[in-house]
Amino acid sequence: MPNESELCERYNVSRTVIRESLNVVESKGLVSRKSRSGTKVNPQSDWCILDEKVIEWLGPLIHETNILKSVLEARCVIEPIAARMAAERASLQQIADLENSLKAMSQAKNNLRQFNEADLNFHYIILSASQNRVFQQLASSFQAAIRCEIEATSLVTESFDEAITLHATLVESLRVRNGDMAHTAMLQILELAARDLAIVSRSEKENH
Repeated sequence: MPNESELCERYNVSRTVIRESLNVVESKGLVSRKSRSGTKVNPQSDWCILDEKVIEWLGPLIHETNILKSVLEARCVIEPIAARMAAERASLQQIADLENSLKAMSQAKNNLRQFNEADLNFHYIILSASQNRVFQQLASSFQAAIRCEIEATSLVTESFDEAITLHATLVESLRVRNGDMAHTAMLQILELAARDLAIVSRSEKENH
């Protein structure tokens, strides 16, 4: 990367601004700085890919990385187990909250933004309802990445009816405290997401 003086000149800002900016991107794993070798851009494997700002900065370029695929793979490992736990441990209030999110999804089939918000909230509640402290922390740290994935896949979904039906099955599994049913329903939900993400990936390749 250019040195601090060159960056100051290029962007017409003070050295303080450049240093503060570099501190931010360094804290998110995007660059590394050493006194003698200067600043270098890190490989993507070092990036804090769950960080909301990193995802925001990438914008549409996120489709040129494997980040969304990696997020979905992680969800396929974590969320079915969390759903099984939630079937055993969710409070009555959490089940009611899931019902409200499901209702919001059903009512927002023609409003993509509202549907995605309700869907995101649904999955947040599942992770929280697992009563597993690690999963509960992941519910927060995964938010930005899951939001990006949901927004990308929803754009290519022709109908939300299948997704709503599967989410309803998942809510019912928690009502009857059936862990196997919850695990299967979540896997099927994520299989839908994988199908839609594959469509997004093919479309991006065709457009480049």
